[in-house]
Amino acid sequence: MSLTEEILSQLPGNVLGGLRQSDRILTTLRENTRPVPTLVQESQQLLGNVDWDAIICGGTLGILIGCALAVKGLRVALIERGILHGRKQEWNISQDELNVFLELNLLTDAELEQAIATKYNPARVSFHSGTEVWVEDVLNIGVDPVYLLATLKTRFLAAGGNLLENTPFTEAVVHPDGVMVNQQFKARLLIDAMGHLSPITQQARQGKKPDALCLVVGSCAQGFAENHSGDLLLSFTSLQNQCQYFWEAFPARDGRTTYLFTYMDAHPQRLSLEALFEEYLRLLPEYQGVELSQLKFQRALFGFFPTYRQSPLKTPWSRIVPVGDSSGSQSPLSFGGFGAMVRHLKRLTFGIEEALQTEQLSAEALVLLQPYQPSLTVTWLFQRAMSVGVNQKIAPEQINQLLSAVFQEMQQLGTPVLKPFLQDIVQFSALTQTLLKTGLAHPGLVAKIIPQVGLGSLLDWMVHYGNLGVYTALFWLSPMLETWLKNQPSEQQYYWHRLVDAWKYGSGADYSDGT
Repeated sequence: MSLTEEILSQLPGNVLGGLRQSDRILTTLRENTRPVPTLVQESQQLLGNVDWDAIICGGTLGILIGCALAVKGLRVALIERGILHGRKQEWNISQDELNVFLELNLLTDAELEQAIATKYNPARVSFHSGTEVWVEDVLNIGVDPVYLLATLKTRFLAAGGNLLENTPFTEAVVHPDGVMVNQQFKARLLIDAMGHLSPITQQARQGKKPDALCLVVGSCAQGFAENHSGDLLLSFTSLQNQCQYFWEAFPARDGRTTYLFTYMDAHPQRLSLEALFEEYLRLLPEYQGVELSQLKFQRALFGFFPTYRQSPLKTPWSRIVPVGDSSGSQSPLSFGGFGAMVRHLKRLTFGIEEALQTEQLSAEALVLLQPYQPSLTVTWLFQRAMSVGVNQKIAPEQINQLLSAVFQEMQQLGTPVLKPFLQDIVQFSALTQTLLKTGLAHPGLVAKIIPQVGLGSLLDWMVHYGNLGVYTALFWLSPMLETWLKNQPSEQQYYWHRLVDAWKYGSGADYSDGT
């Protein structure tokens, strides 16, 4: 019996079966054998009267945007294939990012405080035999998903929202004047919040194989020595199985959560989730200085996150807009999920509301809600630099040495450079300073990146890096549009508001440090 089988068999529920089911899905993605759904159809017939302004498919994170739209007075229905409830594992986020729940009137101050299960400081970034950096107030808040989703559910229903649980999405027909969902629900707009494996997203991507994957495994357990600090990005091994292993650790309400994650391409020969879980259990004692026999495991965690160079996703249909992980609007470095949804929640709430008010519901108009963002696209090169090809030969310590050098320079540049990057927000000034300092101080290390990532990837990256500078300048100039905009027709205002949003988020200007 493997370590994985031994540990997971102790947990309630069929956790091992769930892990192996995830591996089967992962295999179909890697081998590109996953069937392309055809659940979205188009009809030229008019639908007539509709029941809802928006219907949202996927409740776990869809409740966030659903509640925000309902509070604004829109008629919203949300369908969820099971019962809408949060998992026990906390969602880690930074304090200032939570302010959007207050700004959009989704939670009271008291409710937000109650939603916070854990707080810790400081957090560490460390690489094998290299730099150790400590930061404060980054991903140091653990939110209780059970309480948060239950509170938002109550708020959604009180605002007139309609929740349809045990209602899986089966089909959508797009008409010129609305969308029919599951042959019974009629709405002006369909919002897809069903995540990476959404059938709508899969149909839109037409069987495109992921360009990269992030695999993550972990657990929450009791029995660790008391530790009120966390790890954001830590490596203590050289390359293993053609992967660089990275670790995270956070204090949790009922123990300590530890994760192992790694970046890779979608080659069929890559590690499975079960094999990575075995690696996690093999290395966990060395990482945390504790024997497995001393730990009482509360739950196991595992998942994979496919990422595509062609992101955010541009759906080909009118009246359908993807949000959250369905849209691919997170960087290939991040896990998406809760953090990505919260980051874009305010932008999407106002954008979708304006699209409905001005009837800007064509495919061309809705694509503007998920715009190209160079601040995300530039991170593809970082993802490539943190991974290695399945048959590629590089020095076992090369990734550690590079990251150690980069974070050493960022630490010297200070918190305004370091903190946004650790929250997955890349800004032109901070990136330029980091590149210059790293290139001057470590030219040999930087030179090794070119064969690792490939010259083509580097040249492509330079285009997006240039666009990051352009978007920064455009957002800086955007206040001059405000007076002119007020005199434009509402349809034109929708278009220009989406451009300003694209410049803001595409330059990382949405970052707030809470001050």
